[in-house]
Amino acid sequence: MLHYYAPPTYPFPTFTLRISNQPHRRMASYLEQNQERFLSELIDWLRIPSVSADPKFHGDVLRAADYLKARFEEVGLENVELCPTAGNPIVYGEKLIDPSLPTVLVYGHYDVQPADPYELWTSGPFEPVIKDGKIYARGACDDKGQVYMHVKALELMNQEGGVPCNVKVMIEGEEEIGSNNLGIFVRNNKEKLKADVILISDTGMLSNEQPSIEVGLRGLSYHEVEVTGPNRDLHSGLYGGAVANPINVLCKMIASLHDENNHITIPAFYDNVAVLSEQERAELNRVPHSDEEFMQSIGLPATYGEKGYTTVERIGIRPTLDVNGIWGGYTGEGAKTVIASKAYAKISMRLVPNQTSEEITQIFQQHFESIAPAGVTVVVKPHHGGEPVVTPTDSVAYKAAADAMETTFGKRPIPTRGGGSIPIVAMFKSELGLDTVLLGFGLDSDAIHSPNEHYGVFNFLKGIETIPHFYRNYAAAATK
Repeated sequence: MLHYYAPPTYPFPTFTLRISNQPHRRMASYLEQNQERFLSELIDWLRIPSVSADPKFHGDVLRAADYLKARFEEVGLENVELCPTAGNPIVYGEKLIDPSLPTVLVYGHYDVQPADPYELWTSGPFEPVIKDGKIYARGACDDKGQVYMHVKALELMNQEGGVPCNVKVMIEGEEEIGSNNLGIFVRNNKEKLKADVILISDTGMLSNEQPSIEVGLRGLSYHEVEVTGPNRDLHSGLYGGAVANPINVLCKMIASLHDENNHITIPAFYDNVAVLSEQERAELNRVPHSDEEFMQSIGLPATYGEKGYTTVERIGIRPTLDVNGIWGGYTGEGAKTVIASKAYAKISMRLVPNQTSEEITQIFQQHFESIAPAGVTVVVKPHHGGEPVVTPTDSVAYKAAADAMETTFGKRPIPTRGGGSIPIVAMFKSELGLDTVLLGFGLDSDAIHSPNEHYGVFNFLKGIETIPHFYRNYAAAATK
C-alpha cells in the first residue's frame, strides 16, 4: 500500500498499486520512497507564474522552461535543448535506444492561463498548497501537473533498465495563446520529430473510480468584437434615446446568435456538422453520467443547452457559441451616467468534425458585421482557432493505453468525446501523419481555467504509475 505525501495536518487516503511482477514492485517501491520529492519538485515548478497571455510574465515563462530543461537532463533525456521560436521556447529532449523500436513523441505545455480574478482564490494561485488530497495552484492540472507525470515516469522506468522504446518529448510554452509558433516548428523539424505515435496528457477522465480515454475533441474559433458608436463617451441624459448605445447594441447582437431552442442562428453554421446515427448516440450516452450530480457540482438548478440533445451530447458532439467576456462603459465604484463610445466582447465557438475553423471564422465575421444596425460600426478580430478531431480506438497505441489503465485502475477505461480543444492534435495528423493517444488523468471538477484550479495527488501519482505500463505495452505490441 502506497500512502500519499501530505503535511501532517492533512490526512490523505491511500494510493493502491496493482503489481503483477518483480519489475513493477521495484518501480512501486521507488515511487513510494520518492513521492514526497516528486510532489515537492512539481510545487516548485508551479510557483513559477508562466502566464503566456500577459507580457509582464515573460521572464517567468522563460524560467519555467529552464526549470523543465533541467528536469529533462536529470531523468536521462539526451540532446536536451530550448528550441527558439518567434515566441516562447519549446523544451525538447529525447532518448533513442534502438532505431528498430517504435518511437513515442510526448507533447504538453508549460504555459498557464492567467490567474485572474485573484480575489476568488482561497490561496495564492502561484503559492501551491496541498489540502484535501489536492494540489491547488494555477497549472496544477493544466498542464504542468500532467506534464510532470511524464518526467517522473521516465525516472521511474530508469529503475528497471530505462524506457523500452524510443522517446521524444516536446513541451511548448504557447498552448494557452493558440500555439501559433508550434506549427512552424513542427513543419521545419519533421525529421527531428519523426515518430510512430503522439502521447498527450492534457485531458481528463470520467472519475477516479471509472477511468476513460478521450477519443474526440472539439475545434475552436475565437474572436474579439468591437462595437463603436459616438466619437466619445456621452452624457446619458443629454444624448440618451437619440443615439445608438454600443453596449445595448452589442447585447442585442449577441442575443440574436441563439434562437429559443439554443440553436445557433448564423447562416450555414451547421452545414458541415457531422451527424451521428442513433446507434452512435446511444453508445455515446452509455458513459456513466448523472445530470443531478453534474448540476450540483457547479451549483446550478438545471441543465441548459441545445434542444433535442443530452448533456453528454451537448458537450461532446455538438458545436457551441459562448461569450467569454464582455465589457464597456463605466464599471467603477458608484454611478457615472454615460453612454460609452465602445463596447467589446470575446466570443468562442467549439466545433465538431467536418467543421473547420477557417470556415466558421469567415461566416461568423460576415454574419456579425451584417447584423450591426445603423449608428454603430463593428470590427471582428479573429484570434486563434483549431480543428476538431476523432482519434482511432482500434490502434496498437490506444490498446496499449487502455491496457495500462486497466492494470493500474483495475477497470477498463471507457472511450469518451471531450468538449475541449487541443488544436495541435489535428496539426500533428496533417503535418506528421501521426495519430494521438490522449492519456489524461484530470477531472472535470479540477477547475482548470478557473480560480482554485487543483489536481488530485491520487491522479498525479496514478499517472506516474500508469505511463510506464503504456510504454511497455506499446513497445511489446509494436515489435511483434
